[in-house]
Amino acid sequence: MARTASTQRLAVGAQAPDFALPDTSGRTVRLADFAGRPLVVVFMCNHCPFVKHVSAGLAAFARDFAPRGLPLVGINSNDVVAHPDDSPAAMRVEAARAGWDFPYLFDEPQDVARAWHAACTPDVFLLDRAHRVAYRGQLDGSRPGNGIPVTGEDLRAAAEAVLAGRPVPGEQHPSIGCNIKWKPGREPDAIHA
Repeated sequence: MARTASTQRLAVGAQAPDFALPDTSGRTVRLADFAGRPLVVVFMCNHCPFVKHVSAGLAAFARDFAPRGLPLVGINSNDVVAHPDDSPAAMRVEAARAGWDFPYLFDEPQDVARAWHAACTPDVFLLDRAHRVAYRGQLDGSRPGNGIPVTGEDLRAAAEAVLAGRPVPGEQHPSIGCNIKWKPGREPDAIHA
């Protein structure tokens, strides 16, 4: 299991790059669909042990915060030719198994991951109501095998600040996960922090 850190190259205060991607039913979901609302965007996939480790935490976060006006979307940008376990058909199965009641989008050309400087799965971004980056980093300090429970405390604290209209306090720690599986020739320059 390769450990890759999020780059955090998309700066706090930066305008979030646009996206328009199909979900697991084929419906196109756009950043503009969430206009005027804060939003959590998580780059993730089906097979990554780091995502599997926080799977229930992501589902719980979405259940707790979507009714409060803070939805979550997942984006899978992996090369499905090399990693067929991350195909859209497998995404539908994994979303149902994991109880992910949020849009799970497929970035087949990997353009969205590149624009967001996403590097790993999971790679977490929290946007404010104007869709500026308020937080980018880890869900919490839990990793497979480290004995720390998955609580989502880092993202939850950031979400509470954004919902209250306050800046996110404290240090923003990079996420750690598997590297995004780039198509040959699509690897961004210096994806590591």
